[in-house]
Amino acid sequence: MALLILLVAAFVSTLVGVSSLGYQRVLQEIWAQLTGGVSPLSEREAAILWYLRVPRVVLAGLVGAALAISGAAFQGVFRNPLADPYLLGAAAGAGLGATIVVVSAPGVAGWGISPLPLAAFVGALGGVGLSWVLSQSAGRGNSATLLLAGVAVASFLTAIQTFVQQVNIDTIQRVYEWMLGGLNTTGWQEVLLTLPYIGVTSVVLCLCARLLDVLAVGDEEAASLGIRPARVRLLVLGAASLATAAAVSVSGLIGFVGIVVPHVVRLIAGASYRVVLPLSLIGGATFLIAADEVARTILAPAELPIGVVTAFTGAPFFLLVLRMNRSRS
Repeated sequence: MALLILLVAAFVSTLVGVSSLGYQRVLQEIWAQLTGGVSPLSEREAAILWYLRVPRVVLAGLVGAALAISGAAFQGVFRNPLADPYLLGAAAGAGLGATIVVVSAPGVAGWGISPLPLAAFVGALGGVGLSWVLSQSAGRGNSATLLLAGVAVASFLTAIQTFVQQVNIDTIQRVYEWMLGGLNTTGWQEVLLTLPYIGVTSVVLCLCARLLDVLAVGDEEAASLGIRPARVRLLVLGAASLATAAAVSVSGLIGFVGIVVPHVVRLIAGASYRVVLPLSLIGGATFLIAADEVARTILAPAELPIGVVTAFTGAPFFLLVLRMNRSRS
């Protein structure tokens, strides 16, 4: 059912845009591509479909899947339903990397490929890596220490980013637009850049689902079963952080996906991570494809940043989760 909903959302999203292609002609075009028949679309319409809309839908699916499965993994590691993929400084590091590139844009204007995704990717991994190093130097590197180190690193990197922006005040608008999130693409380049990272890390996280179920009962019980909790956490956090960094590098900061989707999955299918992780992967892709569709149409022909759409959805849900946790306690 989840896969069917995803396919429907992806197909509907390919039909939405300034140029109306019609669902029958799109279906005929897909069939023509599969069978080698004659395309019912003009050259311009075919270019819009295959080089603008389809790559954007695929990219939205990849980013949503990465953020949702990473959120579920973070919540399993920290045993906290409000844990977020950006928890360990990934967002702050990516924001700092993107800001540095935007500020130095005149110096890299001649590059054939924009360095902004690479800088955001490196910054996100750097933020997570710094949080890990600090947690190890502060003690045993347990989840509580790692969480505190992530908060400290995120605050520090955000302060540096704010300072750089204030020194280069003319770049604030562009940095702000990037931080609100977006999926603008002119082809398959962004998809090809992120697919290997998100694909591999998603497989790793799904393979760790049983281990997360065991960790949920406690470290002592897990150790008695022959599992090393510290190594499992390192593997899961590393994979989730890499997936988050890959997503952030091409989409900017899109919040709440990693909180909303895993919670909805738990309400529908239960709390076992053998179910939560794969369904979060599919549900995250569906959620962000639908959110991108809203972002492209609600103010057409203008486009609303997708981060605003997810915030409108996620903020009330976040408050609902807080209320539910309070009532249980």
